[in-house]
Amino acid sequence: MDPTTDNAGYTGDAGTARASLEALRAEIAKAVVGQDPAVTGLVVALLCRGHVLLEGVPGVAKTLLVRTLASALELDTKRVQFTPDLMPSDVTGSLVYDTRSAEFSFQPGPVFTNLLLADEINRTPPKTQSSLLEAMEERQVTVDGTPRPLPEPFLVAATQNPVEYEGTYPLPEAQLDRFLLKLTIPLPSRQDEIDVLTRHAEGFNPRDLRAAGVRPVAGPADLEAARAAVAKTAVSPEITAYVVDICRATRESPSLTLGVSPRGATALLATARAWAWLTGRDYVIPDDVKALALPTLRHRIQLRPEAEMEGVTADSVINAILAHVPVPR
Repeated sequence: MDPTTDNAGYTGDAGTARASLEALRAEIAKAVVGQDPAVTGLVVALLCRGHVLLEGVPGVAKTLLVRTLASALELDTKRVQFTPDLMPSDVTGSLVYDTRSAEFSFQPGPVFTNLLLADEINRTPPKTQSSLLEAMEERQVTVDGTPRPLPEPFLVAATQNPVEYEGTYPLPEAQLDRFLLKLTIPLPSRQDEIDVLTRHAEGFNPRDLRAAGVRPVAGPADLEAARAAVAKTAVSPEITAYVVDICRATRESPSLTLGVSPRGATALLATARAWAWLTGRDYVIPDDVKALALPTLRHRIQLRPEAEMEGVTADSVINAILAHVPVPR
């Protein structure tokens, strides 16, 4: 693959692309403390052209994480606060009448960006939630019968609160399945929380990432080079069968009413390839599949009510399946 160079001067070579994407962790750590798994998940999603559902209580830096990632990749980002009165056109854009030309012109909505932060997506009715489906799946928005392509790269990072369900509209299974990964953002450890407060005491302003020292370390050309390299990452027939066996086991689990679909199996294979490439290999091993199984599958299964009452979780079911399904040698 011939190297390419984008406007910011980044070289689209696979080797330098990996080094640049690895540098993201250190760059994001200048603003966000202790969220390496979430950073890795967002990078994997970008490599797979997927979308991410971020779940965590308020105040754990979900918004700051996405903003910092966009800044470190020099990508455009917009934020939409999803509320019960938000209309689909508030997300996608609409036709506006121009009195000077006596014609309707299209006014793009915030979805026309590289990284869209859909904040508290479960607080808006299904009609508005579904306005993102075409954008997420087809990477375009159709208004008045005219399809309009979205920028590349394009990623939706939707957040939801795992508590305080009053007044929310749970995402339907069909829309949950459109998210490549579901990442849980935990509360920080004691030391990480001390580091956060120390930074604020020293004058850190989360609204001024430049002052925090965050600089672009990669660009769109690096992402394209990385995606091309991921597509060449070798997958043996044994690994393919392993992914299928894991997903089929979820359909047979007595704790579940809904198992992983073939789309979910495809997603697990894609994320495992991206993780293998990020860790420096050009082939996938079983540990890559295990490493991405939880974030890729946890939102694609549905627990039986009685299992949920007994304290069973989606993660515990997947972990049990990973322990049971034979690992290829």
